[in-house]
Amino acid sequence: MDRRKVCLLMALWAMAHLSSPGYGLRALRRTMGGRRGSTGLTGQDANGVPLRRSKRGWMWNQFFLLEEYTGTDSQYVGKLHSDSDRGDGSVRYVLTGEGAGTLFKIDEKSGDIHATKRLDREEKAYYILHAKAVNRLTNEALEGQSEFIIKIHDINDNEPRFTKDPYMARVPEMSDIGTSVIQVTALDADDATYGNSAKVVYSILEGQPYFSVDPETGLIKTALPGMDREVKENYQVVIQAKDMAGQMGGLSGTTTVSITLSDVNDNPPRFTKTMYEFRAPESIEVGSTVGAIRAIDADIGENAEMDYRIIGSDGPGMFDISTNRSTQEGVIILRKPLDFEKKRQYSLRVQVENVHINPRFFSTGPFRDEATIKIFVEDVDEPPVFERVSYIMEVKEDAARNTVIGSVSASDPDDKRSPVRYSIDRRTDMDRVFNIHAGNGSLFLLRELDREENTWHNVSVIATEFNNPRQISRVPVYVRVLDVNDNAPTFATNYETFVCENAKANQRIQTVTAVDPDEPVGGHRFFFSLAQETSGKANFSVQDNKDNTAWILTRRNSYNSLQMSVYHVPVVISDGEFPMLSSTNTLTVRVCTCDREGNMKLCNAEALTARAGLSTGALVAILLCVIILLSEYQLI
Repeated sequence: MDRRKVCLLMALWAMAHLSSPGYGLRALRRTMGGRRGSTGLTGQDANGVPLRRSKRGWMWNQFFLLEEYTGTDSQYVGKLHSDSDRGDGSVRYVLTGEGAGTLFKIDEKSGDIHATKRLDREEKAYYILHAKAVNRLTNEALEGQSEFIIKIHDINDNEPRFTKDPYMARVPEMSDIGTSVIQVTALDADDATYGNSAKVVYSILEGQPYFSVDPETGLIKTALPGMDREVKENYQVVIQAKDMAGQMGGLSGTTTVSITLSDVNDNPPRFTKTMYEFRAPESIEVGSTVGAIRAIDADIGENAEMDYRIIGSDGPGMFDISTNRSTQEGVIILRKPLDFEKKRQYSLRVQVENVHINPRFFSTGPFRDEATIKIFVEDVDEPPVFERVSYIMEVKEDAARNTVIGSVSASDPDDKRSPVRYSIDRRTDMDRVFNIHAGNGSLFLLRELDREENTWHNVSVIATEFNNPRQISRVPVYVRVLDVNDNAPTFATNYETFVCENAKANQRIQTVTAVDPDEPVGGHRFFFSLAQETSGKANFSVQDNKDNTAWILTRRNSYNSLQMSVYHVPVVISDGEFPMLSSTNTLTVRVCTCDREGNMKLCNAEALTARAGLSTGALVAILLCVIILLSEYQLI
């Protein structure tokens, strides 16, 4: 029985609770409104029409509001209503969430929602709010809080805007029709998912007929063939972007596209003349610039780079031509000396050609041109020119003063053939050994020469134009002094030797040789002999070895230093030249005491003391005794 009572009581409590006024108002319905008599909040749109489900299953908890409302009154959003509202004012509607109280206000009695400000979808596309119904007196909730969204409906209030303004683009000149140039892009801030407010279509306002634009992608292409940079280089193209798919009433924006035609090599170089003339003085130095020519090329940059070359000339190797890369000029350079008196004019055939040739334009013709260059040589007053670059002369050293040793010759290369005067640069002949005839260039001696003093003399001869003394030239003259036999041979050194007292006959005691400052052509040949005045009573003999040396030999078996301690042997030395010259040279021979092997022991004074029977030790002993005796005598 107890269990049945408990269950009955629980059932009665549940029925009582379900019949209470606030129960069953939990669902807040925003769109369908619900069946008549059902509990919960219902919603109506701004026109008071209950929100109903569409075949596509729309969101039941949304209100919709147009952006950018321009009316003077607050914009009506919709209405909230509770089934508990009997119209007696006991129900109060409360709105919270994004913009509640500021952007959106609700009539707490009627549940009407209004927007207080002008809304911009591009700033905020929707707002999330919360609504509930409460008892006005007790403030108890009659409905559970429910969330709903106010979505801002887009209107076409934004024009398309290009990402750049201006655009910069380049396209090669002479491009084919349809060549892509650049793609432009415009963005529309309106809702791309709602209507055509953000549907952009591109069109070209300025720049036809040269360019076109794809209406959907904004890709700009060339529309005209053969656009030539040399005719017109820069183009200003105005592109329009219009929303509403380009229909009337759509908003639009524009941008400027600056298009430059880039250069291609479609123009050959061309000379401005068929003949160029230049003048060059004959005195111009080799390697100097004679002149410069320039061909014109309508292209620019590397497409205008040119090479010049000589393809014909009546003076082979006289000139060269090179390209100045900074100015694209052909620079004519002299490679050999000019001479007005030999050739007064030159003719060159020159060709110019592009360095970088585009095969696409081969058919338009050869990318080269030719011209003729005339170079006229101008006469200048030149200094005299010697027949040789240097002179070598020879003279014998015994030549007399005023002897002519040679001559130089110079002439004026100019047409006027001015006479020439000769002189010697005295800085090269400080001793005034030479002089020159001013009129005929004959070089002669002022002083006697000595080959043994100076074998060569180097002087500089000056040639001066008689009519213009400022025009001078110089030439070196090398004078070689030739040898004559004017010096007799002599001993090569001051010979001095010895002979042993026990020497044997025909024993060699010395080898001698000779020198001669002369330089005969065939080399030296000396002859040695004993002087004739002593040959009969000579103690020594001379043996000529036929090789420019001689031996001094003994003529007897022994010598006595007491009888003769020193001998002077006269040796006659003759050369083999003409005239033959000779000299007598003295060899000093000392007589010395020698051992059995012939090694010298004593000579001269030492030999004399040895012959008396006293040795050096004995002499020293005698001297000591004398000193002792003298000292004792002084003591007494």
